[in-house]
Amino acid sequence: MTGPSAPATAPRDDLAEEAALAATAAEARSGVRIRLLDDMRDLAAVRALYEGIWDTGAANPPVTADMLRALVQAGNYVAGAFDDTAAGPELVGACFGFFGPPAARTLHSHIAGTTPAARGRHLGFALKLHQRAWALRRDIDTITWTYDPLIRRNAHFNLGKLAASVGTYLPRLYGSLDDSINRGDETDRILVRWELRSPQVVAAAAHRPLLVDAAAAHAAGAAVAVRPDAADAPRLGALDAETVLVGVPADIEGMRDTDLERAAEWRLAVRDILSALLDDGATVRGFDRDGWYIIDRQERS
Repeated sequence: MTGPSAPATAPRDDLAEEAALAATAAEARSGVRIRLLDDMRDLAAVRALYEGIWDTGAANPPVTADMLRALVQAGNYVAGAFDDTAAGPELVGACFGFFGPPAARTLHSHIAGTTPAARGRHLGFALKLHQRAWALRRDIDTITWTYDPLIRRNAHFNLGKLAASVGTYLPRLYGSLDDSINRGDETDRILVRWELRSPQVVAAAAHRPLLVDAAAAHAAGAAVAVRPDAADAPRLGALDAETVLVGVPADIEGMRDTDLERAAEWRLAVRDILSALLDDGATVRGFDRDGWYIIDRQERS
């Protein structure tokens, strides 16, 4: 297995060494080879991979090969995951990011995606651990990225499996996107921060995810701010508690295909509640994989 490469002059960092070992182990478990990319043929394959995942078509790609090449030339992160097949290596996942302001010591991870055929192999987890190890080797403490707060599996992956923390709610961040996942809906996103040296992220990299229990929080007095009703529409509740639960629908992507008006109701309901809570200083404790954000309105003891 290849593992993330390190600068020749990098100082010894025990956590970076540990991160590299964790990344290599995750790569092996996924049955792929993950490596940094700079060849134009590989970068063109990344473009084609993303076009297929998001169904954008060649006229509206999420990124182009020449742009990826420019990012690589400037020292940014572009990596791909390959399956060994009889016909040769096949690209099944890719991730790229670029640096934030110099003083912030952050990498912004813009797009990560895997083919449907690679699902269930924890390939996304392996790609993120590769990216974490690469960043730590370069004295980067934080990786940020955005995700759609209405997609349950993404919320669980980001906040639970990776133990990232919620930073900001960003309404209409990307304007209108013409792809099969976002078409017809507004592109609200949550910005997460992955603090690479934090105890919870170190634990997550060692397969100890950040788990939370919405039922236990409710039993302890948490208010339910919004939940799906019997027709899977958003039903508004109360905000009059120190801890608040915000539910999201089971399949917002399917709902966009079958009932775009209801999907828009969910977008507005969650936007109004989450953005107001975060603006008021609340903290997202985590995401219960059954579909609940658990939000603390004041610092927990």
